[in-house]
Amino acid sequence: MPVSQFPLTSALTDLVVGDMLFFPPIFKSVLLGFFFWLVIHPLIRQKIYSGQVWHPTLLDLSLFFLCVSASMAILS
Repeated sequence: MPVSQFPLTSALTDLVVGDMLFFPPIFKSVLLGFFFWLVIHPLIRQKIYSGQVWHPTLLDLSLFFLCVSASMAILS
């Protein structure tokens, strides 16, 4: 008697293949972007926290996003 396949086998295979294709490049770019942010952030810390340009939290987040975007461009 053959063993029946579960209906979740196909979904699990799709999930694993999708995870192998999409997760590592995004993780690598976030990790590399974080290291870029660690280098750039102390250099402009005074300007960020003075509040003259933008709200400090928004400026930190936008700087991190720019670093992740730059690292994604470098990796691809």
